[in-house]
Amino acid sequence: MKISGEKLWRSTRDYFFITLGIFIYAFGFSAFIFQEKVVIGGLAGLGTIVYFLSDNWFGFGIPVAITTLVCNLILLAFAFKIVGKQFVLGTIFGAVMVSLFIGLLTPMFHEPLVVGQPFMNVIIGGMMCGIGVGISFTHNGSTGGTDIVAAMVSKHSNVSVGRTMLYTDMVIISSSYLIFHNVDTVVYGFIVLAIASFMADMVINTNRQAVQFIIFSPMWDEIATAINNEAKRGCTVLSGTGWYSKHEVKILLVMCRKIESVNIFRIIKSIDEHAFISQANVNGVYGQGFDSIKLKVEPKHKAPKVIDTMKGTDAPA
Repeated sequence: MKISGEKLWRSTRDYFFITLGIFIYAFGFSAFIFQEKVVIGGLAGLGTIVYFLSDNWFGFGIPVAITTLVCNLILLAFAFKIVGKQFVLGTIFGAVMVSLFIGLLTPMFHEPLVVGQPFMNVIIGGMMCGIGVGISFTHNGSTGGTDIVAAMVSKHSNVSVGRTMLYTDMVIISSSYLIFHNVDTVVYGFIVLAIASFMADMVINTNRQAVQFIIFSPMWDEIATAINNEAKRGCTVLSGTGWYSKHEVKILLVMCRKIESVNIFRIIKSIDEHAFISQANVNGVYGQGFDSIKLKVEPKHKAPKVIDTMKGTDAPA
């Protein structure tokens, strides 16, 4: 099977940004959160619990990276049977890289980067974790952990992926009270969860945010041609009626990325300074030239056959 240059470049770019995102996540966790003994959600939080429990019981802590890797491999083994091969292959890279970076970075820090400021460390660490996860998700990556649990639960129930991840993270964070007997640690864990979720959404939504233009102009044909040729964006021509003038009008509908909106304005105003323009932010534009819908669609069931009693042959229902 031949791989086109464009597809190879896209895959290389995706893996680069997935790796970058996971590194940012691991750095935020290792340099700011772990050193404050704060338990966060996901397998990193579970690994933190195992580390401090083993340190109290046996005198040495089992590294977070080992716990994260072992738990990810166990969950992926279950996911292979429940969710399928494609999900496992798409997750295993991120799961391994998370463990690798945490294993490399955690021993490098013996105290938080911002000494004596636990709340500041929690905020900075939560922001970095959220940004890292957002970058990975934007490029079709996954960090494993609660993502795997959520995927398996959603496969056989009506509970959404986001809700399952939230419930799992809440249980992990709340259990830290049993170890440290400190309410502050639990509160800090929930602060990290809130900040990381907010930052991840910001990164993901900013990347997908697009702009919709509705343009009214008697020079609509010139504007549409210029947008096609200069901005490399498509235009849809709609027919309408101005109810005040009772005249037929042509309306242009244009979708573009938010960063392209200034260029679209320049094109319109260079042709018709008096054009009437409506601009609106839209989130999640899917199709050619924009994002693709990343949903697993069940195959359509074939129509059952019934017996045609008149002819004695099979006929579709």
